[in-house]
Amino acid sequence: MEARTPAETEVILTQMMNPEHANPLGNVHGGWILKLIDEAGGIVASRHARAPAVTVEIDSVNFCQPVHVGNLVHVRARITRSWRTSMEVEAVVEAENLLTGERRITSVAYLVYVALDSSGRPTPVPPVLPQTEEERLKWEQADQRRAERLARRDAARQQLTSRV
Repeated sequence: MEARTPAETEVILTQMMNPEHANPLGNVHGGWILKLIDEAGGIVASRHARAPAVTVEIDSVNFCQPVHVGNLVHVRARITRSWRTSMEVEAVVEAENLLTGERRITSVAYLVYVALDSSGRPTPVPPVLPQTEEERLKWEQADQRRAERLARRDAARQQLTSRV
């Protein structure tokens, strides 16, 4: 299986934020931003795996700043690391004021996807081949994020089984 670079699978989704995306104060709902993040991440994962991919976990999302009605939102997603059948994708959300040209990062998220074969079972994915120093750093840090995710998952399972 041939390795792919993060740049090969990167995607940028862009959408204008309209009143139906927001609360009465004009702030775009976090759920709407999450939807865009997941769409971009799913495209990256499927593009990397060349197979359907499903969301397994949204590891973390930081809503650093609000997005407002009238902003143009850009979600830039790219793969950071892959393991046997799973992939980690980073998504960075920027809001652009079309009148001033100002762009600001409003959210950052890490998501995990699993590639599926034609029977709907997990299937192996290609390795990620980082090209830049930043990509190498994110590739290395992905193992730590994965270890933390697995520890949280195991703790949650233990908590659930102790209640039964």
